[in-house]
Amino acid sequence: MCENEILNNKNKQNVRCRYCNSLILRKEQGEYLKLQIDLPLMHQKNTTKDVNTIETEELVDFWLVNDMFIFENVGFSNTIGKRKYLICADCDMGPVGYHDIATKKCYLAMQRVQHGNELVKIENALT
Repeated sequence: MCENEILNNKNKQNVRCRYCNSLILRKEQGEYLKLQIDLPLMHQKNTTKDVNTIETEELVDFWLVNDMFIFENVGFSNTIGKRKYLICADCDMGPVGYHDIATKKCYLAMQRVQHGNELVKIENALT
């Protein structure tokens, strides 16, 4: 967990795309939530012979956003079951989290975004 990014259970800094540095969420707009969720990998490795298999990773640290209109810049990609996956609206990278269709709440994975206002070097973000 990135404890230094949490202040009063909210995001202490702005949240940005790791790839294009686009502002996704302004500071203090997300509430810290710890839960175990499997999200598809941002870059599918396709290590299995079945091309229809979606590889996932378990993530546990999220910013809960109660209303999708709080985001500055987020888009939606595939809908699978009761989830719509969140992507950066500028560069289409993701998923960076998901929108729960039933509750209308959004969960932004802390590991999939950059925190702060400093520009991200794209070559470092891709590693």
